[in-house]
Amino acid sequence: MTPDGEFVSVRYAGAPPLSVKIIGLAVLVAVLAGSLAIAALALWLALTLIPIAIAGAAIAYGVFRAQLWWARRHSLGGKRDLTRP
Repeated sequence: MTPDGEFVSVRYAGAPPLSVKIIGLAVLVAVLAGSLAIAALALWLALTLIPIAIAGAAIAYGVFRAQLWWARRHSLGGKRDLTRP
């Protein structure tokens, strides 16, 4: 700051100072760590949902087979094949 209260603009002649490089590296590491944490959370959630999806599929298959059994039993007087008397 100058004696009359104005700010002095700093212009770099060459490479930025070491502190700017360190801060940039720290920001890069923080972004990478955050994205890795989000990816790990998404993978954990997907792996947690796999047993639930398998159980749902098994229940749906069982209900489907039960409906087929009930429909065969109650159709055409219980006969399974129309070609046999």
